[in-house]
Amino acid sequence: MIKSIVKENAFLQDEEIRQFVLETLADFPADGKRLLFIIPDQTRSMPMPAMFRAVHEALHDRVAQMDFLIALGTHPPLSESMIEKHLGITSEERKTRFADVGIFNHEWQNQDALTCLGEISAEEISELSGGLLNESAKVTINKRILDYDQLIVVGPVFPHEVVGFSGGNKYFYPGISGAEILNLFHWLGALLTNYAINGTKDTAVRDVINRSASMIPVEKHCFCLTVVGKDTKALFFGSPEEAWSAAADLSKETHIVYKEKPFQSVLALAPPMYDDLWVAGKCMYKLEPVVADGGELIIYGKHVKAVSVTHGKLIARIGYHVRDYFVKQMDRFTDIPGGILAHSTHVRGMGTFENGIERPRVQVTLATAIPEAECLAINLGYRDPDSINPDDWRDREEQGKLLVPDAGEILYRLRSEA
Repeated sequence: MIKSIVKENAFLQDEEIRQFVLETLADFPADGKRLLFIIPDQTRSMPMPAMFRAVHEALHDRVAQMDFLIALGTHPPLSESMIEKHLGITSEERKTRFADVGIFNHEWQNQDALTCLGEISAEEISELSGGLLNESAKVTINKRILDYDQLIVVGPVFPHEVVGFSGGNKYFYPGISGAEILNLFHWLGALLTNYAINGTKDTAVRDVINRSASMIPVEKHCFCLTVVGKDTKALFFGSPEEAWSAAADLSKETHIVYKEKPFQSVLALAPPMYDDLWVAGKCMYKLEPVVADGGELIIYGKHVKAVSVTHGKLIARIGYHVRDYFVKQMDRFTDIPGGILAHSTHVRGMGTFENGIERPRVQVTLATAIPEAECLAINLGYRDPDSINPDDWRDREEQGKLLVPDAGEILYRLRSEA
């Protein structure tokens, strides 16, 4: 059974969030136990400072230990100052009020930080994926989880390019997982395509993630949030599966915008929290369905300075291509992780690869701080960001132009494909 608070025609204030958390956890059986909270990094919109303070207030004096693990997936680790900003605490508070609270970055590449919970067989992967994949995968996860009595996920739910809707057990896989299972289901999502999977609740990828999470031998709970922009509309608490399901249902109503016709030119303003293309690519993921055939999607933002801090070398090696570019010549890419291939195809979008000729459905152009030569080398277009005036796209929908501020979390679809 889940507990929830939903604001129908308004948004929750921080005090309402605090009261819900305090009331929800008042009878939660945590006394004398060790708790680990799994939380997102700064690339996910949510009232993290309010949630951090609320759960600390509700449980700190009752539990033996409460710590926080940042579900980075393969994102770069947060520095101490970034952690303080993310949680909304001062350096002085970190040394005093929260001194006994452990706050850790996930380490996906550090084998010593991981433990293997088992393996999903090739036969089961084939069944879960509808026959798209037929390979086994080791299910590894941050071994810190084994030091605790209870795990509590705290995170938002949005439409997502790989899994359909983010949140829930996704905070374990890929949030705090190892690479093998992560790469497998990201490539599965790419085979299904962003176009088909984004904003779809029940997906094969979610099935693989839930199966992986079922191996975790620690009691699991979850706060799922519905966040629109900087505002919180709802909070759900229960098992990761139940809380996520309720939040995904609401996200389908609040995070999908329907348009009557596609646009020839879409200008996506990347928010400041996306500082490289690895995350700014979400602008394409959420807008691809409303770009017309032969149209252009421009990812705009001078603060986007790199392709990927973590994966830049591999992406530079393969570039950005449509799915079938890889599928039809996989022998060339056997050493490239599935997560990298998936990101490449998700950014480049739908298209064909026939007789050695690649034909993307739309043009993807970067108007960022990434130099022109680098953009062209990775098979993306370039525009000087100083040459772009967003007002040229504002209120121009009838002329086939769409301006999208803070792109990346709201999914756009055509009403005819709803």
